Amino acid sequence: MPGHAAPAAKQPAVTPGSWDWSFIPGTKTQAPELAPFDPRIWENHNSVLIGTVVLAALYLWAVGPLRRKKGWAPKFPVGRAVTFFVGLTVMLLALNGPLHDLSDYYLFSVHMVQHLMLTQVMAPLIILGLPAWLVGAIVSRPGMARAAKFWGSPLIGGGLYISSLVFWHLIPFYDLMMRNHNIHIATHLMFMITAVMAWWPVCCALPEAGRIREPAKMLYLFLLGVPMQVLAAVISLSDRVLYPWYATAPRTWGLTPLDDQQWGGLIMWVPGGLGLWLAITVVWLVWAKQNEPGRGRRVGDLSPEGEAGGDEEPPLTLPRIP
Repeated sequence: MPGHAAPAAKQPAVTPGSWDWSFIPGTKTQAPELAPFDPRIWENHNSVLIGTVVLAALYLWAVGPLRRKKGWAPKFPVGRAVTFFVGLTVMLLALNGPLHDLSDYYLFSVHMVQHLMLTQVMAPLIILGLPAWLVGAIVSRPGMARAAKFWGSPLIGGGLYISSLVFWHLIPFYDLMMRNHNIHIATHLMFMITAVMAWWPVCCALPEAGRIREPAKMLYLFLLGVPMQVLAAVISLSDRVLYPWYATAPRTWGLTPLDDQQWGGLIMWVPGGLGLWLAITVVWLVWAKQNEPGRGRRVGDLSPEGEAGGDEEPPLTLPRIP
């Protein structure tokens, strides 16, 4: 890694305590020898920048020229666009710069912060950034409503998200992820895609696209957090280092490898759990607001004015995103 690499010394074939994945092309047998972490070094990664630009361009085209051409809505959705681009900014910060270097090379705990940023912050913001009329236009195409309801259902979307989270934190596969850059990129893509699928029934703008009712959302979010809490407890309560990739890195912030691992488990356990409870609280507040007198709307009204009218008000939007 530029700016951090130090001259290599003679080492065993495989880092002690790790798994031998050398039969997979591109897999490192050793964690790199590193200089102490320098927060002044900022590295950007082309794959992240290209992906962000593509997503931003597609979004601006859909809510700008395509909206005007199709007559979907009279105004540019400023609030929704800000929400979407905040989500993209979170992704950029998580996958570039010092946070990326800390999580990839120095600290397991920061890697858990990165994962929470991608799965509990970026994913719901991206969905909340989609206007109801855009979602409606997409699911009106043949097969799209069925696909959205299937892949974004609590069972499929939530199940795949939890499965990927647990699988890639199993010791051998976490070790593989850290030793093979291409697999690490694929893992981050898997986390982001399955997180969007998991948040879809909670945050999408329309029930026709798979949004579930508020009581079901609260139960679903509670159940979604249970496997993560169990995984976090196992990691934070372990009395041995489970992930040796970080063990040879220079100590950062005075944390031993075991301290770092325990902090990582606690970050997944407490802030990760509180993030879901915060979402449950907001869902409850939206539900209460929707049940106030005079909060109805016309069936099938997908306009920005209708979106502001009542029962179809987008979830997790206090105040409402125009």
